[in-house]
Amino acid sequence: MDRTVVAYVIYLLVSISLTIWVARTLSRNGRVFLADVLHGDEKLADAVNHLLVVGFYLVNLGFVALYLSDDETITDTRGIFEVLSTKLGVVLLVLGVMHLGNVYVLNRIRRRGVMEREQLPPVAPQGWAAPTAGA
Repeated sequence: MDRTVVAYVIYLLVSISLTIWVARTLSRNGRVFLADVLHGDEKLADAVNHLLVVGFYLVNLGFVALYLSDDETITDTRGIFEVLSTKLGVVLLVLGVMHLGNVYVLNRIRRRGVMEREQLPPVAPQGWAAPTAGA
């Protein structure tokens, strides 16, 4: 078998596995975060979580597919490792950036929700008190 094809197969297996692992981790841990952001609305949190995971898969797997091709032919085993280290390193960086982007956006949404909750008084006003003469 051609060494370039071997490198492609290894690259696809590792990249797709990493993408699935990161997406599942984000989905599992992000659901709790989304439920807090969305004031405990579990159904909405699940729906938003699923949409975020689908978008994550589309962007990352699309990048993996686009980054697959290579113009140089791999002639030896060392070349396989060099090409794989470069390609997988870039995929890992893209996964990390996507992860940090998701966390940043979710944190911004959560902060906005916390600020909205803090603007409401804890107890509804029940009336007013007349000022005292000594004050």
